[in-house]
Amino acid sequence: MPTQPYIVTAFQEFQNALIHLKSEYARLQTGRASPILVEDLKVEAYGAIQPLKSMASVSVPDPRMLQIQPWDRGVLNAIEKAIQAANLGLNPVNDGRVIRVPMPPLTEERRKELVKTVHQMEEQAKISIRNARGTAHSAFKTLEADKQISEDDRRMAEKKLQENVDSSNREVEELAKKKAAEIMTI
Repeated sequence: MPTQPYIVTAFQEFQNALIHLKSEYARLQTGRASPILVEDLKVEAYGAIQPLKSMASVSVPDPRMLQIQPWDRGVLNAIEKAIQAANLGLNPVNDGRVIRVPMPPLTEERRKELVKTVHQMEEQAKISIRNARGTAHSAFKTLEADKQISEDDRRMAEKKLQENVDSSNREVEELAKKKAAEIMTI
């Protein structure tokens, strides 16, 4: 069926939107320590800018603490500066061997701001899904106009596509609901 490649492409874009949403949610500081918060920070060392994860190991010794242990102690200060410059609201403590980053507890106001951010990210994912659906709809109409498919074929393809859209939107809503609940949990 000539519409199948467009449905598959749209579905792949839906999945990409979900993957992106999950990665964005993982980067939100929820009061719990997570290596994802700092792994991709850019650190200037050895005359180049590199991601933190290529210079050090990041571990979570307890739920409210990150520990960063560089493979070369000479970059401790550069890592500390990168964390401070990132404006994450984190205060790294450098003891000469490792950098400890305590996670500050979230205030009620900050939790509400984060929930708003979660919902904004949710809406962006839904917009991506709608855009992919619109692209597929346009392709279906073009195929119909070029007499490659009938009106019934177009409607069937649109119905199948809409089922995928609905499923993806439900998954986005579920992710947002779960993340909002996680943030509001003290």
